[in-house]
Formats: sequence, structure tokens, C-alpha cells
Amino acid sequence: MAELIVKTQNIIKNIEKLDATLKKHNKQWSLVSKVLSGDIEFLKKILTDNVVERLHSVGDSRLSSLQSIKKVNPDIVTIYIKPPASQLARSIVKCADISVNTSAATIEVLNKEAKKQKKIHKVIIFLELGELREGVMRENIVDFYKKVFNLSNIEIIGIGSNLGCMYGIEPTYDKLVQLGLYKQLLEEKFERKIPYVSGGSSITLPLLNKRLVPGPVNHFRIGEAAFFGTSPLDDKRFGNLSTDTFTFSANIIEMSEKHNVPDGIMGEGNIGHVVKREEQDEGSKSYRAICDFGMLDVDVDDINPKDKNVKFLGTTSDMTVYDVGQNLNSKMKQKYRVGNRLNFKPNYMAVARSMNSKFIDLKIQ
Repeated sequence: MAELIVKTQNIIKNIEKLDATLKKHNKQWSLVSKVLSGDIEFLKKILTDNVVERLHSVGDSRLSSLQSIKKVNPDIVTIYIKPPASQLARSIVKCADISVNTSAATIEVLNKEAKKQKKIHKVIIFLELGELREGVMRENIVDFYKKVFNLSNIEIIGIGSNLGCMYGIEPTYDKLVQLGLYKQLLEEKFERKIPYVSGGSSITLPLLNKRLVPGPVNHFRIGEAAFFGTSPLDDKRFGNLSTDTFTFSANIIEMSEKHNVPDGIMGEGNIGHVVKREEQDEGSKSYRAICDFGMLDVDVDDINPKDKNVKFLGTTSDMTVYDVGQNLNSKMKQKYRVGNRLNFKPNYMAVARSMNSKFIDLKIQ
């Protein structure tokens, strides 16, 4: 069985380094734990007392994951980081101390449920800043706020926005300034303080050191940088964070020297995916390593072999083939054989998908 190997100490060090950086800039932050898929063992390793005390909250977009977080530590402040379905109000109020919202009707349902549960449910209202995903239209924000700020069991603690996800709209200084201005507008018009402007994420981190994050933006939601050490703004390592946090490792179940050109009539019935390769001599050969994972487990575009000489050839539902050339190491001896493993560097989506696969073995170090 292929494995996903997790190096928890490197992740914890990333969290510590991120916390120091954000505190230096007077920002609070939530750890976005989506990639963990609510795995209890993983959460216990990561959400230690030392880590939790650094955080404003832990966020996730799956109710089952928030339930797992509360099982690990009931005192952790949790945030549901996407607009909830109104039908889930009971579970949202029970599991999430805070939720992101863009529907006044849903907030009213949350208020009724919070009253039943004798709780004050906190809400961050998201604005639409050009990403065209979730968010209240800016011209409607005053009327929207008017409908919800006085509900008995709802506390509006912030406004925010999500950028860089669907269309990749960058969180520029001008975009972030707008959030601060809308906060000021609402506070002055309704004479009510709004503590948080949640405009930061992993994609915003590189702007911090350039002093391009306006002061009012005081809350970040960070997942990728903590768990992978990178920012999606440039897909590069942020600061001195570790990028050695996950390894995808697969068994070699066959190692053979085979022709590079298929033999026979190619029909349309294949279910696999193969790389387009330059024309080759029909007599040419190379060694092929067949690995024990396929398209049902992970997208091959989301993993890169750590051995740069290993090249992807093709994948089917449950097996994937790599070209290892002449299969010789620097000492001209056999490099790979059946029973060895090929190791890969997975990206965010590869890890998220592997965490949800019952056919990938999770090894938490």
C-alpha cells in the first residue's frame, strides 16, 4: 500500500515561526486544518497545548473535522470557514464558535439556533472583492449589516474576504485597504465596534515584509504555509519555513525493461492517462517501475518524484508507471528493484486527497 508520511515536528516548527512573524506585525491568526481531514491522530499531534495557545482559532470547512477538533480539545476556539447551509445551523452552532457568513437569512437561522442552545454565536461577514466566489456585494454591505448586527444571539466580530482561490485574484494593497474602509464605515454608521478584519491568508504572507498589508487587516487564516511552508502567491517557500513536511511513498510492484512504444492497435477503450512523448525508435527500451497507486488515490500532476531522473509515463485506476531509464546508480549498479519505494513530494491537493483515501496508509512521525 502506498503511504503518506507526515513530519509533524516540521509542521509544528512552521506554526511557531508563523506565529512569531504574525505577532511581530500585530496580526492574529487561525490555523486552517482542512488538509488534515479531521484525522484524530494527526490533530492530537499538531494541536498540542503549546501550539493552541499561539492561535486565535482553528478553522475548517467540514463539520466532521470541527467535531474532531472539539474532541481533541473542547476549549479550542473553532471557526467554520465557508458560508454554512442553513439546514446545518444546529451542528454549526454546536461545533463552531465562529462562522463565516454571506447570507442574512442564514444568520437569522443561526440566531434562532443559538438562542435554543443558549449561546452567542460569532460571525465574520465576508465581502466580495473580485474573486466572484463567496461574499456580500460591497454596495449592499450597509443594508446587510443593518439586518443582522442587532440579533440577540449573534455577535458580528469581523468582516473579511477570500482572495486567490477560484480565479486567483491577488490580495493587493488596494483590495485590502477596502476591507479597512468598510470596517470604518460600518463602525461609524452603526456605532458598533468590529474587532477583526480577516483579509489575510497564506497568499497574503509575502506582502507582510513588504509592508503592503494595511494596519486594519489584523486577522489571517493560514493553512498552506503552516503545512507546506509555501505561499500560493508565488508557490515559493515563505521565509525560513520548512517545505519538508509530507512525503508520498509508493511500492514498486514490478520492475522490467520494456519497449518504449506500445505494440498493437490503439483503441479508445483505455481508462488511463499517459504522458505525450516524443517519437521514439520502436526498438528502444527503458526500465519501468510500476507503483501501487492510481488515479483513484492521487492525481499524478500533484506529486513530483524526488528523484529527478524518474519520469512519469502513465496511470490507470490503481497502478502508475514511471520510467527509471537504465535503472543504474552512480556506481553503475541496479538503482531500483521490486520491493523498493519511489518517493514523491506532494502538493496541497495531493495530501488532501490522500488523507481522504482509505487505500493510502497514513504514517505520522
